[in-house]
This record gives sequence, structure tokens and C-alpha cells, in this order.
Amino acid sequence: MPLLTVFLLTGESVTLEVGKGDNLRQALLEAGISPYARVTQVFNCGGRGLCATCGVWIDESGPLPTHWHDQLAAIFRYPRLSCQIKVEHDMTIRLVDKWVWGNRGAPLPAVTDE
Repeated sequence: MPLLTVFLLTGESVTLEVGKGDNLRQALLEAGISPYARVTQVFNCGGRGLCATCGVWIDESGPLPTHWHDQLAAIFRYPRLSCQIKVEHDMTIRLVDKWVWGNRGAPLPAVTDE
């Protein structure tokens, strides 16, 4: 089973064991970790890839983008939609500090073990 390392907004990390092929958004929600901002906890598309509110930063360990929004996110450096990503192998993600969608630009700096 793949391991999913999640860096929370506090800087702490959590490691989850998820089923191969599980949906990233659903795996986060089932673990009590929300990819949403406060407002979008309720007002979102339910994982259909329409509202772009479940974006997370995915380290190089993540899959190549296949959804149209994720392809644009890769080009314009936006967070990727957690609802459109299947966890096939170990991955590291970082939650996005956002009001609704998240900021454009580089992801948070890599966290190193000390």
C-alpha cells in the first residue's frame, strides 16, 4: 500500500497508508485532513474537477497531470486538484494556504529531516 506524506499548514507532517489507486482527495478527507479552505469546506463540486478548490502542491513523486486543469496547473504553476489524482505509489503533498483557490507560484520549500 502506498504511503502518503502530507505536510500540513502548521509545518508538521503526517504519513498515511492508502490503498493503491485511491483518490487523493477522498483519502485526505477520510483521514480528517481537508484540502479545502474554510469557505470551500461546504461550497465545492464534490470532487468532480469543476471548482478547483481542492488544490494541493505535489512533489516530484506525484503522477503526471492528465486532467485539463492539472495540465494547466503544471504550465502556470498552480496547485493540482486532489480530486483528480489517484495514489498509485508513495507521494508527498503539501496543503495550500488559501482563501478559495490558492496562490500561483512555487510550492513551499522542501522540508528536510534534521
